[in-house]
Amino acid sequence: MIKSIKKSLVACFCISLIMGCTAKQTIITNKTNAFVKGADIGWLPQMEATGFKFYNNNGIEEDCFKILKDHGINTIRLRTWVNPSNDKASGHCSAAETVEMAQRAKKWGMRVMIDFHYSDSWADPGKQKKPKAWEGHDFPTLLKDVYSYTESVMTDLKNAGIYPEWVQVGNETAEGMIYPEGKTSNWSQLSQLINKGYDAVKKVSPATKVILHLDQGDNNNRFRTWFDNAALHGAKFDVIGLSYYPFWLDGKPDYTKSIDDLAYNLNDMAKRFNKEVMIVEIGNEVNKVQNTYDMLIAAMQKVKDVPSKKGLGVIYWEPEGAQSWSHYALSAWGNDGKPSKALDAFLKF
Repeated sequence: MIKSIKKSLVACFCISLIMGCTAKQTIITNKTNAFVKGADIGWLPQMEATGFKFYNNNGIEEDCFKILKDHGINTIRLRTWVNPSNDKASGHCSAAETVEMAQRAKKWGMRVMIDFHYSDSWADPGKQKKPKAWEGHDFPTLLKDVYSYTESVMTDLKNAGIYPEWVQVGNETAEGMIYPEGKTSNWSQLSQLINKGYDAVKKVSPATKVILHLDQGDNNNRFRTWFDNAALHGAKFDVIGLSYYPFWLDGKPDYTKSIDDLAYNLNDMAKRFNKEVMIVEIGNEVNKVQNTYDMLIAAMQKVKDVPSKKGLGVIYWEPEGAQSWSHYALSAWGNDGKPSKALDAFLKF
């Protein structure tokens, strides 16, 4: 029996080298064991569509992907919304646009993470509004909505030759997702919604790792409470994702006041749940270049120090989102179209 299984595996491997695996085997696009140095660049299509130009350190216009790669970025994170508008700040990020962006990332040899918001616009701790097309649906129908939408986007990616290495089921879901049915006040329902997303991801791409993601990465009590409940109610996941924005932490705008708490939480989560951990969102003030550089160095080192190589990496949220275009103060890009020197931190790892 063992010999026959080995022969089958060898045969599948040999065939896959020639024509790609079929059925249950998944090839993760551009998978490596390298430390993740990432950028979430969901704004990029809008920036390009509105004429924003990107320049390298020498002032030469280049593709934003190339500039990021030249600064050490090896991973691209992309959000996807169900039926978004065309608004510059709160639109785009449709499934079709996400697939196009993933293809560009693949072209540049980058790894891909997909972030399902399960909304038509931003989903975060302050808002988790269900898509308009899902309004009025009873809970059993919502479960089908989550599964079919997730499966559809994953299938579109697969058909384009993209098997994401990671997929987030929900974005910063500290209080749940798809309100009101999926609030943490009803963990039984929330866990079912999570598991529908998880199952749909695994059906299309079994090797893709599913991330559950909370904000306030330095807040160990927040993470223990949430993931203890997730485990208690049978929510399925492979990786614990954290956001870390010192700027938004009350009384701790300087990263030096929270970085040790972040490290403690990373280590505790990895040990307590025997899971890999990753900072999937990070950012700091664009006008404090040295401080942001130092924060990135410190955060990457804390992740890398997690025992048993369970610390996967760090992803900057919208580094290319220059404040003159986005009005966002935590990018890592100048209004002159050039990357901030803070991004050089990624070249150190």
